Parts: sequence; C-alpha cells; structure tokens
Amino acid sequence: MSQLGLVVRFTLRPGRAEAFDALMRETVAGIAAHEPRTVVYAVHALEGEPDVRVFYELYASQEALDEHESQPTTRRFLDSLDENVTSLEVQRLHLVTATGVADLPTGSERPDPV
Repeated sequence: MSQLGLVVRFTLRPGRAEAFDALMRETVAGIAAHEPRTVVYAVHALEGEPDVRVFYELYASQEALDEHESQPTTRRFLDSLDENVTSLEVQRLHLVTATGVADLPTGSERPDPV
C-alpha cells in the first residue's frame, strides 16, 4: 500500500475563523462516517496566528484521496473556500515511516523522497 499525505496551510479571511472551524467540524464528521481509507485528517490552529489553519491528511492511496475529494462534505468545503480563505498552500507527502499507522511501506517498497 502506498500511503500519501498532504499538508495544507489555509490563511483565513479576517473574521472567518469561527465559521471555517464549524464547517471543518461538519466536514470531519462526514470523513469519519464515509471515508474508511482516509487514515488521518487533522485540522490545527497555528499558535500565535489566529487566521491560519494547517491540515495534515493521510490517505491509504491516491484512489482514497480521489474518493475523499468527491464526497459531498468535501465538495461543500471546497466550494466555500472563496468566502473563507485568502490563500492556501498544498504540499504532497509520501510516507516514509510513522507510528500508529498500519500497512507502512518497508525496505525496497519505500517510495523515493520527493
């Protein structure tokens, strides 16, 4: 299994943090209920930067990420970006090693760092 991750940094529009966080709670509930191949989906507030959120996402595969992006709760979130976010940065990750995550690639199966 080739797990992949994303780190996404969102800079929120002033005054939108509460609405954004409420939408994220709904989105995460939908992910938990309907996306068994989304391994981790964590939303973080950045200390000292109240208008920044950082997501860490880990998917079982590219197909799992594609499935995530097609879900109604994810589509609703993505459709709200213009009203809530001024900028976003996305970094794609290939998991090398971790604790608490099943089915890690090992040895020669490990992807080359990007």
